[in-house]
Amino acid sequence: MFEPVTLREITDLNRPAVLGLRVAAEQEGFVDGVAPSLREAAEHPELSPWPRAVYAGEQPVGFVLLADGVAEGNPDVPWPFYLWRMLIDGRFQGRGYGRAALDSATAHLRSRPDARELMTSVVPGEGSPLGFYLRYGFVETGEMHDHELVLRLAL
Repeated sequence: MFEPVTLREITDLNRPAVLGLRVAAEQEGFVDGVAPSLREAAEHPELSPWPRAVYAGEQPVGFVLLADGVAEGNPDVPWPFYLWRMLIDGRFQGRGYGRAALDSATAHLRSRPDARELMTSVVPGEGSPLGFYLRYGFVETGEMHDHELVLRLAL
């Protein structure tokens, strides 16, 4: 990885390129794409969605969606800070962009005085991103959220 990785707002100018990002074919059963993620975020403003394009230099390479400050007692996302979706396009995987994107997302959350942990959930199985998250420092909680394993990262 040589280019600096940044998280940028999704605008009318970059939306077509961001919508064109795709995980590798064997990962499609584990990570929803950008378009359904943006649709889901628009349908759930109560989850305080924070969608961002992941850029390497001036090239969009991925997508991150946080639930950024969910009110206590929400039945859909029971944690205030949740990594709702993250993907790096299959063409750009293996270059450190996922780790760098997660570094940027957690730096954003660490700027929040009430952010103590970031939760996420993953579908287990061959090709799952579980190993990536565990290597990053997330730990399994032993809980399930829908059909997904719940992971926690101390901030």
